[in-house]
Amino acid sequence: MKKIIECVPNFSEGRDRQVIDRIAGVISGVEGVKLLNVDPGKATHRTVMTFAGSPEAVLEAAFRAIRTAAECIDMRKHHGEHPRIGATDVCPLIPVSGVTMEETVEYARQLARRVGEELHIPVYCYEHAAFTENRRNLAVCRSGEYEGLETKLKDTRWKPDFGPVDYNERTASTGLTVIGARDFLIAVNFNLNTTSVRRANAISFDVREKGRKIVVDGIETVQPGTLRHCKAIGWFIKEYGMAQVSMNLTNLGVTPLHIAFDEVCEKALQRGIRVTGTELVGLVPKSTLVDAGRHFLRKQQRSLGLPEEEIIRMAVRSMGLDELKPFDPKTRILEYLLEDPAGEKSLCDLTCRGFALETASESPAPGGGSVSAYMGALGASLGTMVANLSSHKRGWDEQWEYFSQWAEKGQDLISRLLHLVDEDTLSYNRVMEAFSMPRETLRDKEIRADAIEKATLYASRVPLETMKTALEVFDILEAMTDKGNPNSVTDAGVGAPAVLGAVKGGYLNVLINIGGLCDKEMARSLKEEAEKLLAQAKERENRLWEHVKAKINQ
Repeated sequence: MKKIIECVPNFSEGRDRQVIDRIAGVISGVEGVKLLNVDPGKATHRTVMTFAGSPEAVLEAAFRAIRTAAECIDMRKHHGEHPRIGATDVCPLIPVSGVTMEETVEYARQLARRVGEELHIPVYCYEHAAFTENRRNLAVCRSGEYEGLETKLKDTRWKPDFGPVDYNERTASTGLTVIGARDFLIAVNFNLNTTSVRRANAISFDVREKGRKIVVDGIETVQPGTLRHCKAIGWFIKEYGMAQVSMNLTNLGVTPLHIAFDEVCEKALQRGIRVTGTELVGLVPKSTLVDAGRHFLRKQQRSLGLPEEEIIRMAVRSMGLDELKPFDPKTRILEYLLEDPAGEKSLCDLTCRGFALETASESPAPGGGSVSAYMGALGASLGTMVANLSSHKRGWDEQWEYFSQWAEKGQDLISRLLHLVDEDTLSYNRVMEAFSMPRETLRDKEIRADAIEKATLYASRVPLETMKTALEVFDILEAMTDKGNPNSVTDAGVGAPAVLGAVKGGYLNVLINIGGLCDKEMARSLKEEAEKLLAQAKERENRLWEHVKAKINQ
């Protein structure tokens, strides 16, 4: 697995496009880094940039960006709505894949040391990278903001972890930078139908973890808010002409976005205020919006067995993510942006016409194995459609969960079978590559023979997996024929021969591929398994077919 980390630096410039573009250009210029998002805010006078790549490349890009920001931004002239303490205010590193948090901590400290020593910028390390417990919290590190930095540096308790200790002309210009390693954080602003900062703050105090100070029986105490791992403040954004509850969610496993949205809506309503929409800052993991979409579907007693794209659209609509500006999931979801546009295209990305014509071409792949998997996916799609229609049928509201569960199973099978469409073609290509290996020497021939055997075995197991997966589709088709919307019983019926075709096609491909195996015992075992699956499929298809005909004739 590739090592990938994400970096989300916040720069104290949101208005000068030339400065923003210069910093972004420096990041983009580092090989191995992908600049994913640039999100400037005029009122906050702050730009959040998001980029990802290999740890080494990300560290280099972050260093260059911090250096450029120090050259372009003079904190003595900076004023904005968002709390800040430096030209590069905060620079967190986030592990994405193949990297532990412990490793990310070391990367963060490595970057902090370099910034302090080479750029002469004071640095605090925060969150998981903090050297002391009192510096884990970003808000604490940023306390006093830029205006209080000179006084802060005179306090020995706030000696920088790296970089100059004394306040000088250089520090006055650059401010201080907070560098750390953290879990994925979501920065979000909830739009309110009020201009009152006081009321926005009241809502933020209601929900944020640290809550508000209250006096009980003459004693000052703290009343915690309702959301854990939540930081929030209220502010007025002149650009939008509205107040917002601005929030950071630092542990999505405990407090996901949709729960925060619902809670702010409830607390706002108690104060006669309505949440009109949501503004996400930067990027989000796909799971955040999928979980949100499923949450709102569940509240509406709607089937959750929908394509990923539809579930995400439900999240966007439910939380008003496009109130202030269009929200394009392709440019705001981290996983989508990390996809390589130049990478090999999936067969499943082709149109129906494109897939048919590609199959009809002179190339031997895609062939019968891929088509078999696709037939199975179509059968699963029909069963899923009946489940979704049934969950939404008038008068069947009490059964929506039953049908939703079947639709979810259907979506899972569709996904698995579509994966096998491409996997079958890839397995064929692997066999061809093995046959093209050199065979000049005895050692070459041994390596080639071993590669051919392994590739052939894999190519035999892929259609067998197609058979197994397609066979599961009968469970959905049978349930929908028995209890689904009677007006759609023929759709479930059409799915039956499609699935049988998938199993039969998989069977033929198992037979043709095992013929090339040297391990005849393995070949015999795979054949026996395939024959059992085929017999089951024939029996289930025939039974379901007769059941459908009986339903039609009732």
